[in-house]
Amino acid sequence: MTAETENSDSGKDANKNSTEKTNMDSSVKEKTKCFSSFKMFMVAIICSFMCKALLAILMKSSITHIERRFDIKTSEAGLIDGSFEIGNLLVITLVSHYGPKFHIPRLIGIGCFVMGIGSILTALPHFFMGYYTYDTSLDGKALDNSTVTYFPCTTDQHSAGNTTSPILLESSCKNESTSPMWIYVMLGNMLRGIGESPLGPLGIAYIDNFAKEGHSPFYIGLLQSLSLVGSILGFLLAALCARIYVDVGYVDLSLITINPSDSRWVGAWWLGFIIAGIISILSGVPFFFMPKSLKKSKMESKVPASLDNSNINDRNTQKLNFKNPDQKKDPQESSGYFRSLKCLLSNCMYLIYLVLSLLTFNALVGNLTYLPKYLEQGYGESISKSTLIFGIIMFPVTCISFFLGGFIARKFKLDIFGVTKLTFISQLCGYCIQLLILTLDCGNRPVAGLTVAYNGNGPGTDLQNMPFSFCNSDCNCDANVWDPVCGDDGLSYISPCLAGCEYSVGHGKDVVFHNCSCIEVNSFQSRNTSAHLGECSRIDDCSRKYIYYVVIQSLAYFFYGLGFTPGTMLVFKNVAPHLK
Repeated sequence: MTAETENSDSGKDANKNSTEKTNMDSSVKEKTKCFSSFKMFMVAIICSFMCKALLAILMKSSITHIERRFDIKTSEAGLIDGSFEIGNLLVITLVSHYGPKFHIPRLIGIGCFVMGIGSILTALPHFFMGYYTYDTSLDGKALDNSTVTYFPCTTDQHSAGNTTSPILLESSCKNESTSPMWIYVMLGNMLRGIGESPLGPLGIAYIDNFAKEGHSPFYIGLLQSLSLVGSILGFLLAALCARIYVDVGYVDLSLITINPSDSRWVGAWWLGFIIAGIISILSGVPFFFMPKSLKKSKMESKVPASLDNSNINDRNTQKLNFKNPDQKKDPQESSGYFRSLKCLLSNCMYLIYLVLSLLTFNALVGNLTYLPKYLEQGYGESISKSTLIFGIIMFPVTCISFFLGGFIARKFKLDIFGVTKLTFISQLCGYCIQLLILTLDCGNRPVAGLTVAYNGNGPGTDLQNMPFSFCNSDCNCDANVWDPVCGDDGLSYISPCLAGCEYSVGHGKDVVFHNCSCIEVNSFQSRNTSAHLGECSRIDDCSRKYIYYVVIQSLAYFFYGLGFTPGTMLVFKNVAPHLK
């Protein structure tokens, strides 16, 4: 009997051990599966954030080309750029509130699809418009036949050099009637804003919910850092497209008399949106194969005591911020949209962060939107060159600062007050450094008859007849035509006619104008009185100031980026868990 009992007990122990081993193996497999799913989500969300940044930089870098292509005002170009925020604001609060109740990864995937469709819609108007036509004082024969002598300055009202040539008339007519096709660009950008709305709030909340305790700042910093790779690629793609003529494949490029450094140049802005739109659609596919949620408790490893204490302190601090009756209610009781909105707007620290973010992004968006035009007019640098330099210098520095900010928050286990201090100090340093840009002014570019007199001196007080002088008084010139030439005297002139040039040699970009009477006045003993197409280059001092500008802007963006990731975590640490 005793032997049977012992055998029975040993059998039970064996079964118990076998059951525990089986449960342990299944637990390990489940942990591995959950962690693999989380890693898959991280890879997918990083790709989608890269596409998001790629499209954002493309729009910022292309807005000047869009303004010229559709011949619209700067305010209308700003409306096109701001339409993204309009579309985003229409749905982002609704998506943030109702999104967690649905399948978050699939919502993000749908957002990527909509974002890609909006990007392609932005580029479509290019294919339904005529060819781009810019103001020029050259006629068709001067463009395609080097044996024909072109006479810019002449008293004959019907000569080839008169500004009433067919090409100029056609250009002037097109400039008078703005194409309404830019509205479709605005609608496409708005649709892109709607599609992007799930990525930020739902993606970051998903990471914070299912990452290991204390690791979410690191993952969010990694996400923000790697997403800037998309910004770098966006700058590179925008720089490439900016060097390609807008109607490439449709016109003979040898007949184009302008180059990328010319203020009339329009690059292939539409090409980048088509490429980025296709990539965005592809980036949304993996989200449809991901689980709705992960079992965080079973995928966590043992948290170190010091890290656990830091998290406990953060949670205790979080609880201090929720002392009003509405915030103590059960999450299900506070699930109403307006109740949740009231709960957020009654959080003073969240409101302060919201106002500061509003001011910061208001300055940042305006800066990035009109930065290419400012650098072109202020420093004489082409849009493609500025875009390339910023893509390979400034944004890699910002990428490092995003990652470093998340790393500092994790390394030093910063609580809510530490994160606030880090955010404040970094933003203050960035602002102070950026003030140095005000000292880097190159002044106006010297253009005879516009910013300086024809003798190279200041314009004086009488500006009424500035475009005209005794040296071009015998020419029938139109002062409204902007077709700049660079004279041998180092001055730029509004047009070959206003420079008093008598004839030209060559065709296309190689046209050279000779016997220019206004240049002869400033040449003194020199016999060189010719001019070539395009404005004169800036002085070397301005080139140095442009380098200083890039360095200062990079340092400022480094400090701004340093506080971005801790600032993002500051939001989550200051709101109730069900309102993330």
